[in-house]
Amino acid sequence: MLARRRHVYFAMMGTCVTLFVLAWGVVRIWSIPAAVAMCVVAMVIPPVAAMVANRRGPEDRWWDDPSGDPQSDEWWDELDGKKRPRP
Repeated sequence: MLARRRHVYFAMMGTCVTLFVLAWGVVRIWSIPAAVAMCVVAMVIPPVAAMVANRRGPEDRWWDDPSGDPQSDEWWDELDGKKRPRP
């Protein structure tokens, strides 16, 4: 799943760069408003790409990873109703 998110991120960022370069390298010759519109679309893509890349999937089990603090982990396990073996 991580590889797919990474591919989508790079595809979106590649689209962003392509739109920006085409807008001011080619499209501005025929239409300045169209070039500006392309840049506005390119401006929206990076935040969306970051959200896509950092989104957690259903199989990403981040909430039950231990934090490294034994007291905190024990407290959270107690709240979640988990029984942890004592060392």
